[in-house]
Amino acid sequence: MTFVEGFVILAEAVRFKRGHENMKKINIALIGCGFLGQRHLKTLHALKNKANIIAICDHHLEHAKTLGRQYHVPIVQDYRDIGPIDAVSVCTPTITHAEIASYFLNKGVHTFVEKPVTYSLAEADELIKLAQQKNLKLQVGHVERFNSAFTTIEPIAQNPLFIECHRLNLFPNRSLDIGVVMDLMIHDIDIILGLVKSPIKDIQAVGINVLTDKEDIANARLTFANGCVCNVTASRISPEVTRKIRIFTKNAYISLDYAKQEANMYSKDERGIHKRHIPIEKEEPLKKELEHFLDCVREGQRPKVSGVEGREALKVALEITQKIWEHRQSIL
Repeated sequence: MTFVEGFVILAEAVRFKRGHENMKKINIALIGCGFLGQRHLKTLHALKNKANIIAICDHHLEHAKTLGRQYHVPIVQDYRDIGPIDAVSVCTPTITHAEIASYFLNKGVHTFVEKPVTYSLAEADELIKLAQQKNLKLQVGHVERFNSAFTTIEPIAQNPLFIECHRLNLFPNRSLDIGVVMDLMIHDIDIILGLVKSPIKDIQAVGINVLTDKEDIANARLTFANGCVCNVTASRISPEVTRKIRIFTKNAYISLDYAKQEANMYSKDERGIHKRHIPIEKEEPLKKELEHFLDCVREGQRPKVSGVEGREALKVALEITQKIWEHRQSIL
């Protein structure tokens, strides 16, 4: 064997080893097996080429056992009993996010936490600090960022002048530890902040509680320093489901339906206004979101929605909630 032939064989071996390492499966655990947690479990199970589900955890032990049998995964009742893992997905009530996520970050585990990232800004700051200190990935579950309709129109929706959002849902009988702003509107807040990229100048908000002790319907008007204005409405007592955003730029109007993953653009020129249906390659947003998290863990890249973006959305959501209840107090 010549030196050149030996070098080529060695190079191929190194390339094969790197490729094999890049395909290493991520050992992940799931904490919380409620409505959203079950969707995570189903999705992670479908991503078996990228993830090994090491354990699922829920304080409702019989419920967890049923899911464990269905998906053939081990169960634990206390997340502290989970053995060594690379990553964790936290789908528990918001009030528990900080405690559980900080436990795993302190253990050196990459952490995905559903939105809102935490219940308070101080808790969010602590998680961000921990992730940075330990060089770990912290991703927040703002799933609309991974909706194919949004990722398709995002490049043509830059520099918006006016945005209108409607997110209406049936009464969920879940996530009742938070109001509709933190539960639903926060999705649109995150999208808006990602599009506008300007400081908020003013927030006006109103809302009422109907079936819970927190706001169930809310409307907010956000005015940004660059002049963009956004009108955002959310309800969790609607008779039908609506998830739409309308974006107005200087020369175009984009209408997007998150649920149907459909979008149309209306543009103007000297001949008038023209409608164009934007082709969307429909995909499951949660699958794309969790796949992105696994890839970030494996490849060391920054999550699209890190703890920083999650904190910014939380900050605005908390300010809107405060405005709502200040207004309520002023008229009672």
